[in-house]
Amino acid sequence: MSDGETIIRVAARGDGVTDSGRHAALAAPGDQLRADGIVVPGPHHATPPCRHFPTCGGCQLQHLDDESYGRFVSERILGALAAQGLEAPMRAPHLSPPKSRRRATLHAERRGNVIVLGFSEGSGTTLIDLVECHVVRPEIFRVLSPLRTLLQELVKPKRRADIHVTIADQGLDILIKGVSADGLSFAEQLPDFAIEHGIARFAIDDGYGPETRWEPEPVTITLGGVPVALPHAAFLQATEDGEAALIAAVREAVGDANTVADLFAGLGTFALNLPGKIYAGEAGREPVLALKAAAMLAARTIFADHRDLYRRPLTPAELDRFDALVLDPPRAGAREQITNIAESNSRRVAYVSCNPSSFARDAKILCEAGFIIDWVQPVGQFRWSTHVELAAQLTRQG
Repeated sequence: MSDGETIIRVAARGDGVTDSGRHAALAAPGDQLRADGIVVPGPHHATPPCRHFPTCGGCQLQHLDDESYGRFVSERILGALAAQGLEAPMRAPHLSPPKSRRRATLHAERRGNVIVLGFSEGSGTTLIDLVECHVVRPEIFRVLSPLRTLLQELVKPKRRADIHVTIADQGLDILIKGVSADGLSFAEQLPDFAIEHGIARFAIDDGYGPETRWEPEPVTITLGGVPVALPHAAFLQATEDGEAALIAAVREAVGDANTVADLFAGLGTFALNLPGKIYAGEAGREPVLALKAAAMLAARTIFADHRDLYRRPLTPAELDRFDALVLDPPRAGAREQITNIAESNSRRVAYVSCNPSSFARDAKILCEAGFIIDWVQPVGQFRWSTHVELAAQLTRQG
């Protein structure tokens, strides 16, 4: 088209970008950006499946087909590596399917006599009252309507509640923050609500910590075939599908190592899926206790250690005891621990990351110490989101 430019890529925040650097919202690779700013859809421009797109902040990329969405996931990682002067072999991205998220944090507020429940707008704090959702699992979406009724008793005017929903082994685990529930009416409603809608646990946090109001049997999440007690609002990989892809990548990266250190281990997503003797370091007290108890009952050789790896990272001498290392740090990365790995004799690292930028920064430290990035596995667990995850194998040369 003579009066337009072709969108060649999607930027980190979801805008389409032309070769000359012009940006256009909701544009896909292959679209034409006209001189007047109008976007003419091209071959990779998909019809968004959800009526709430693009207002709802839960998704930013429903206008991309799978090919261009997968390319976006990979290019986010390649761009972060390039910013650090690094390159790496990039595997085909693994994309979790629609309606596969097993955990979500939603918000609720009162508008007159109506309870609005959903995600915030992408460009503000206004809540979108969800009437459909194409990212969370159906079990989560089905409970939203009855939750609105239950929340009539809890949500006060000019207050916003946060609702954490996770699919556990026994059913839905729900934690509501920012409300109090002392009335008799709520206490009478809760058992019927929980039984009818398959609620495994229901808890309220009014600012003093979660208080469980319903839990007929202990709530668990199965990891590596082992049921692990699930703390309130505990971190889990967003989808079982994405979790399986990351586990497969980590198992490949550590190979036949007999002793492995799993750093930032959480509940044991990787520790419980690895053979041999495992050291699991984690700063969260509740996840450590849950993993320790589960490993003991399952007779697994896992030493779970309550240790803040930012303030007290494993030393080079401690790291030298292991055949391979696994890291799955928060978004900030693991600079302190990575520096000690670079100074150690460690030769094999599996790095799982939810932030390509901090991964690339940490990878550069290792590469300057003699490691190479053997491969990177991109993972798009947060379907149609700009949030990107990865697993990588790094080995020391020489």
